[in-house]
Amino acid sequence: MSNLDNLMQDAQRLAGQKTKIKVCGLKRPEDIESVNLAKADLCGFIVEFPKSSRCVSRQLLTELTAELDPEIIPVGVFVNAPVELPAELAETGVIRAIQLHGQEDEEYIRQLRELAGDDIPVIQAFSIRTMEDLRRAEKSSADHILLDQGSGGTGKTFDWSLAEDFARPFILAGGLGTDNLAEAIEWLSPWAVDLSSSLETDGLKDREKIIEAVKIVRSCGQ
Repeated sequence: MSNLDNLMQDAQRLAGQKTKIKVCGLKRPEDIESVNLAKADLCGFIVEFPKSSRCVSRQLLTELTAELDPEIIPVGVFVNAPVELPAELAETGVIRAIQLHGQEDEEYIRQLRELAGDDIPVIQAFSIRTMEDLRRAEKSSADHILLDQGSGGTGKTFDWSLAEDFARPFILAGGLGTDNLAEAIEWLSPWAVDLSSSLETDGLKDREKIIEAVKIVRSCGQ
């Protein structure tokens, strides 16, 4: 069983379990140093998706994760990638969880499990605009789900009231920053929060912002 699965089981089993924090879009050695110092729970790497300014190659991903604190879970983020790419990176241990952020369907997830095995957690992201979007998310066969606004990286929140009674533990993303993290955790009690652009200055991850965000999440009781 993976560390991510253990964390999820804890979240489901223990009342008052504190929310975890995932810092996404790492691409430099300095970013790794920052999350290691801040002690984030998970970190995300956008893999071979050139449309993103935070894209990393397979080679760079391997180099970055090699320097990551072993207690921090590296998550590969993929957008409509050939299924062999996340499977190979998971099999070789470069990443320890797979996040799907495109139009991947149930057949894609099935193929991914065949190639990568059932012990690699799969996170599926959903853009939330209506209750129907939440119903689709509830039915996903992915191990964990992420609720976002738009296609990701928009820096905007969705209508949080839609997720007040959501049935599954989830990762909350989209428009989260130090100004609204505490409110989001108090309101929705997500299993984890996912931040990226709000932790940057001039397009690069800002160490002080990462440390501040982690401190806010750690201080939130549930």
